Amino acid sequence: MTKLPGGGLEYGEGPVDCLKRECREEMGVEITVTGHFYTTDFFQPTRFFKDTQLISIYYLFQLPEHHNLKFSRKKFDFENERNGSQSFRWIAIRDLNPEEMTFPIDKKVVELIKLNFPTP
Repeated sequence: MTKLPGGGLEYGEGPVDCLKRECREEMGVEITVTGHFYTTDFFQPTRFFKDTQLISIYYLFQLPEHHNLKFSRKKFDFENERNGSQSFRWIAIRDLNPEEMTFPIDKKVVELIKLNFPTP
């Protein structure tokens, strides 16, 4: 799948704390949240739970100046391909394509990114 970074809230956790935890767990970095970007404003049922609605909250964040994240420009650039493998791809805003995203909400957010951060 191709998706924006993130994950689910744990009980008792706020959205910003969740994002910071997910970035630590998935990317091994401490981020700085710089602002709210978008909260789902349409009905989206979950794919994984019957009769359950999904709400997604997107934030802008900054990576630390020095980090060890490996970014690729190639899709699915796994060192060892196995269940749960992930890779991080750096895509210029002008090259982002909503249709490459797996989830409908990420498609909408990519459209909003392109609209709010136009590039020549």
